[in-house]
Amino acid sequence: MYRDHTRVVKIGDRMIGGGNPILIQSMTNTRTEDVEATVAQIQRLTAAGCEIIRCTVPNMEAALALKEIKKQIRIPLVADIHFDYKMAVAAMENGADKIRINPGNIGSLDRIKAVTDTAKERNIPIRVGVNSGSLEKELVEKYHGVTAEGIVESALDKVKIIEDLGYDNLVISIKSSDVLMCAEAHRLIADKTDYPLHVGITEAGTLFSGNIKSAVGLGIILSQGIGDTVRVSLTGDPVEEIKSAKLILKTLGLRKGGIEVVSCPTCGRTKIDLIGLANQVETMAAEFPLDIKVAVMGCVVNGPGEAKEADIGIAGGIGEGLLIKHGEIIKKLPEEQLLSALRCELENWKNE
Repeated sequence: MYRDHTRVVKIGDRMIGGGNPILIQSMTNTRTEDVEATVAQIQRLTAAGCEIIRCTVPNMEAALALKEIKKQIRIPLVADIHFDYKMAVAAMENGADKIRINPGNIGSLDRIKAVTDTAKERNIPIRVGVNSGSLEKELVEKYHGVTAEGIVESALDKVKIIEDLGYDNLVISIKSSDVLMCAEAHRLIADKTDYPLHVGITEAGTLFSGNIKSAVGLGIILSQGIGDTVRVSLTGDPVEEIKSAKLILKTLGLRKGGIEVVSCPTCGRTKIDLIGLANQVETMAAEFPLDIKVAVMGCVVNGPGEAKEADIGIAGGIGEGLLIKHGEIIKKLPEEQLLSALRCELENWKNE
């Protein structure tokens, strides 16, 4: 697979590429210069499973704040730079573990060189990021519109600028809100470079539409063995991005650990509040560091049989339900006791 032979890049104390595990990223939506709020959000994201965090650095105050933020967090910190090369230099001087730039937005070659020289001195990786929305006019004209081929050419052109300056500690990111275009661009670039790739569907949308687009797009890309870090971009609480990314990776067999909750879609046979119960089980399951499958089934017709495929499960009846473990019915309980009985079993499992 592509990611098995990508270059290894060190970001803080974490390694990506070369077959290392795919790491989950997110981005803060606080004002970076508000150290207290930014650190609080990063700590929430870390608790949810975020492994690399990116902060915007639009001004010098934000760049200087990175030093204090860095002291209070325990995951690698990436500085997001858009136009001012001075912010990139200052971010690295204040502890950024990686910077994200689009060299095309930085300006003259002298400015790009100033950024590259600082990165080289400190051995800080540069993520070269290109989005379909910022594709150069000449490439749009060459390919008669925004295309996967144009995105790839743009990214490799930017990479070559930095390579020509004598630096190759790089990560590439090519993103588009067009799911199929994004997937095709990743397929094309995987044949042309061995740099690690950060993957995601940019501007995916709200929690509902963004999750669907991200799951489809990342599913296509990651299932081809492409991608070394991942972000699910959602309009909402960034903690939701982490939860979604973890589930996408787990569904693709790219990550182990954490309880997988399966539940039936309900039907006319359902006589308990299955929707409420399943949501409560999913919330509760997040508390337990167990690599097991938990089933929540709505009736006693198919429920017991389907729950046998899980490590533990509950199947509802009329105001009551069954607790099933390893395919065996353990006990019958009133509906209101099912959740607490399941919690008790998970507590025991955790302590075994």
